[in-house]
Amino acid sequence: MSGNYTIGRYLIDRLAELGIRDIFGVPGDYNLSFLDEIIEHPAVKWIGNCNELNAAYAADGYARIHGIAALVTTFGVGELSAVNGIAGSYAEQVPVVKITGSPSSKVAREGRIVHHTLGDGQFNHFSRMYQEVTVAQTTLTAEDAPQEIDRVLKACWAEKRPVYINVPVDIHSQPAAPPAEPLLQDESRTDPQHLQQMLESLVPVIEQAKSPVILADFQVYRYHVEEELRHFAEKTGLPVATLSMGKGVFNEEHPQFIGVYSGKTSTPYVRKCVDESDCLLSIGVRLTDSITGGFSQGFSDDTVIHVNPDDVAYQDQRFQNIEIKETLNRLADSLAARNKNTLAITPAAEQEKTGRSPFYVAADQPLVQKRFWEMVQLFIQKNDVVIADQGTSFFGSETVPLKENVTFIGQPLWGSIGYTLPALLGTQLADRTRRNILLIGDGAFQLTFQEISTMIRQQIHPIIFVINNDGYTVERSIHGPDAAYNDIQMWKYAEIPAVIGSSEFVKSYKAATEGELEDALKDIIVHPESLRFVEIVMGKMDMPELLSELGKVFAAQNN
Repeated sequence: MSGNYTIGRYLIDRLAELGIRDIFGVPGDYNLSFLDEIIEHPAVKWIGNCNELNAAYAADGYARIHGIAALVTTFGVGELSAVNGIAGSYAEQVPVVKITGSPSSKVAREGRIVHHTLGDGQFNHFSRMYQEVTVAQTTLTAEDAPQEIDRVLKACWAEKRPVYINVPVDIHSQPAAPPAEPLLQDESRTDPQHLQQMLESLVPVIEQAKSPVILADFQVYRYHVEEELRHFAEKTGLPVATLSMGKGVFNEEHPQFIGVYSGKTSTPYVRKCVDESDCLLSIGVRLTDSITGGFSQGFSDDTVIHVNPDDVAYQDQRFQNIEIKETLNRLADSLAARNKNTLAITPAAEQEKTGRSPFYVAADQPLVQKRFWEMVQLFIQKNDVVIADQGTSFFGSETVPLKENVTFIGQPLWGSIGYTLPALLGTQLADRTRRNILLIGDGAFQLTFQEISTMIRQQIHPIIFVINNDGYTVERSIHGPDAAYNDIQMWKYAEIPAVIGSSEFVKSYKAATEGELEDALKDIIVHPESLRFVEIVMGKMDMPELLSELGKVFAAQNN
């Protein structure tokens, strides 16, 4: 054992072993000496954020691209500022390691009234709060820190949800032995007997079905089975739809892709294929109100084979302890390919799926939602990362066909507006080689815009589109279109990046017409070497058709 190897170094080494190269957060006196260990570590980099909520959002975005992420805050004030972001990661199954630097063990043991506490001598209030939004928690001690670190990190990776590690300020510097074996063992959790029973029961169901359809969602992303899904679809020849939360998990240019399903707000062809299927293979799906048009799905659960991360269910049968990767691979091996002539997309359906009239630009025409999204579709390239904030941006981009290998990120279940701008910091740092595009409304932008300064400091160059439609349009679509609570102060959005950063590294545009947007997009394509910021000016009540329909659904749902 190295004479100066510590518990803090053990924790950082384990994070690095999981592939974490960047650690987000905000300094505070209870975590400063631990941050010294992060700064000194050869394999990780400290990414300081403007506030703890933004740090949690950034970690979430990083994990969605990279697989797992970590952030560090101080006790009490810092960790409570981050808890909303961690709750979003919990809801949408994003593995994030939340590390809190806390007062010393002696201070906690003696119940001293110190800063960042509630003044009652109790030090477990906030760790108890985190129990509601994490799958494993620990407060490190000198006696069992390595074992506890390993236990909690394994839970984070296996369950794809956040965990909480409390590091008292006097503990991280205590001596420890370096890891003796890899954190993650390459062991299958699949029960072979259950797997065989599943195949014997369900292969005949699928083969006898007349109109089977694959419906895939976000857990395909989380459990990294995009390739297994593609192989399964191509081997069987089945048509594939996704939900918007999992948009992009299957190549939308693939001939078997039929579109995004959203209940009664789907296109007629997609709705008919999914709702009338007599065998719906639901892969990594969780049905929520905002992705199903207010639970307006029309298929019967009796027709659904639920392929979940760790089990498979059909009607009254449940086959437990079967990993989703094994399920897809073994089903692909066991099923005969369908006659593709009976499954092929018809010319009418193809036109409905991809149909856009030949594009033209009316240079002096004011921008409207429909035209904006048509121009965005042409702008998005293969391998891009597209991030859309909840509201106008998400429901507009949901209908945009994506090119091959485009990763789509939104937060339709937790739905915390402003999430995507700090998440963009995380996604771009997770992979600097890919072009990252953010679509965010003006109301959401006002919540978290400070993190542009961190992007400038980190010298990354994503593309940011701020839709300036003068207020909370998604809320206006639901209730109070003219109410004061849906109004916000008008900002000079295009000027903000230069104010908080450097005009040499950032170039801004303001587009109120189709011609102005076309000029901005052309310039961005030719000069991608700096952060690009585009203010899009549109009408207050101009909204995507899908959002208009969902606004009525949510209004009825809230009564």
